[in-house]
Amino acid sequence: MPEFILARQKRIFTNFLCTFAAHLYWQMASARRIPEEMKYYEVKCALQPFSETATDLLSAELAEIGFESFSQTGDCLLAYIQQSEWDEDKMQQAVQDFCLPDVSISYTLTEAPDEDWNQIWEEEGFQPVVVDETVVIHDVKHTDVPKARYDIVITPRMAFGTGSHQTTRLILRTLASLDLEGKHVIDAGTGTGILAIMCIKRGAASVFAYDIDEWSVENTKDNLLLNRIPTLGQGARSKEQEDRYNSSVSNESGILLPPAPCSLPPAPGVSVVCGDSSVLEGQPEADLLIANINRNILLQDLPRFAKAIKPYGKMILSGFYSEDVPVLTEAAVQQGLSLLKQENEEEWAMLLFEANALGGRDV
Repeated sequence: MPEFILARQKRIFTNFLCTFAAHLYWQMASARRIPEEMKYYEVKCALQPFSETATDLLSAELAEIGFESFSQTGDCLLAYIQQSEWDEDKMQQAVQDFCLPDVSISYTLTEAPDEDWNQIWEEEGFQPVVVDETVVIHDVKHTDVPKARYDIVITPRMAFGTGSHQTTRLILRTLASLDLEGKHVIDAGTGTGILAIMCIKRGAASVFAYDIDEWSVENTKDNLLLNRIPTLGQGARSKEQEDRYNSSVSNESGILLPPAPCSLPPAPGVSVVCGDSSVLEGQPEADLLIANINRNILLQDLPRFAKAIKPYGKMILSGFYSEDVPVLTEAAVQQGLSLLKQENEEEWAMLLFEANALGGRDV
């Protein structure tokens, strides 16, 4: 198979994993109504002749024009895009310029329905995730939770972000080996807040966490509450969240159980804000920055990340394939970072850097 086809196939899988949460927004209508700006279109693409290669390549092309997630039904590809991002001309151009000339494509556009997947996840939950018998991540529905040094509870409000992905496990392993006592951490693209929670449990004094998705920010606040970790400053929890938590804990029929056990001093806490990397402007420099994001966003945000950490501060990057390591390492070196360690799990990679450190380390 030509190299450009293989590259496009891999790119779509990265796009899918890193933006799967966005597709779930329209599925997760719970107590709140989904805002109009978060409404999605479902575009049903019929391919003739149909093949896995053709659907992978089409998905890659559609990801380039704003589509966020994909699924397959019969001989059709279902593609999802926020209504505010839909562009008919770009869609027609993508179909017209499709790289397999012998494949014809037709499509129909409908509004994606709002389904209460949040309720399904609350009822079914997910199986506990154990990382090296050191960290266990679980929901509040399961009682058969393995014992581990670090116990993290999350609400199953999002299917993506339970800690089961290779990149999350790679970062958790690294965090378990770093000295975080009294340190200030930045968690870029916090998701469900698992990494921020782990940092506090490892002794970090504070975490500044942000995410572009409002649903992730709210979910992180709930998960911090479950783990008895205070939220600070502009990222503090709302009265609605406090009331929801208190009523759930006191109600035997509620889905929430008492928070995860931990022995934290009263000072540590996490600030959680909604936004992109521009929210780092004016923030105190961190001892450690964590970013589990896709390759293109990492390359875009690396200059801001480098400015956000102290001299000799550390940076953990993941969310990309092993084949992306050279380009990310080169970009990091240009920002005054040196590679300390690389770890891999299956085809995924994690890189640990240090700012203004001596280069040429044997990793």
